[in-house]
Amino acid sequence: MDTITNSLQNFFNTISSGLGNWGLQLIGAIAALIIGLWIIRIIMKGVSKAFEKTSLDETLQPFLLTTIGFLLKLLLIISIAGIVGLPMASFAALLAGVGLAIGAAFNGSLGHIASGVMLLVFKPFKVGDLIKTNGAFGFVKEISVFVTVIETFQNETEIIPNSAITSNKITNLTKIGNLRIDMPFAIRYDADISKAKEIVLDILNKDKNVLQEGANKPRVAVNNLGQNSVELLALPYVNCENYWDVYWDTRQAVVEALGKAGFEAPLPQRIVTMTK
Repeated sequence: MDTITNSLQNFFNTISSGLGNWGLQLIGAIAALIIGLWIIRIIMKGVSKAFEKTSLDETLQPFLLTTIGFLLKLLLIISIAGIVGLPMASFAALLAGVGLAIGAAFNGSLGHIASGVMLLVFKPFKVGDLIKTNGAFGFVKEISVFVTVIETFQNETEIIPNSAITSNKITNLTKIGNLRIDMPFAIRYDADISKAKEIVLDILNKDKNVLQEGANKPRVAVNNLGQNSVELLALPYVNCENYWDVYWDTRQAVVEALGKAGFEAPLPQRIVTMTK
């Protein structure tokens, strides 16, 4: 009887001791969680204020804040797991497995996020730039972590996944600040080339949308000797916002001026020699 009583007493003492130790660990873990979250909140406020004082892209800031906050909370969870007494190796393996599962489920989205970060960090273009990419041609209206929004000249809104942009060619027409519009036109072989160039250059010089200074002065040059005509090229430089005004209106003015000056359309011609 005494033996049974002693065994039961030892069993209850062991349970009480275990519950006491586990209870202390649980209280310590809860306290660490509360204090840790409070410290993380202070750190995030400081980081947010630091971002506001820098020239960091406004679209990139929320993404970086979210990422930093996630990493800090992950470190806090790992620390609390150590306080509770969970085996770190097993806990790390569990986290790795969960991370792989999430990564596989959001594989495409993660690719867009990575591409979005690349666009925001390396800045091949910015909001307001005129670009060509993925068949879209227009002004950039928004760059988010997942997609880039482009407004075309037809007032169409193109929403393109960032990974599709970074994996393809990007043409930024605004990077330098102005661009050249190549406008080919043709005259007959027997026409006065110098006179045609003079007429077209006069139109370019009088056009308010065509730049007239330094290396950006307009020029007219012979571009190609075709089968039926001499191809000339008008080379006006314009600011991006005036691109279409010059592309359409100035081209029309060139055609009309050449017509009024008597330059006929270079239709196909054939010389036939007849022999007896």
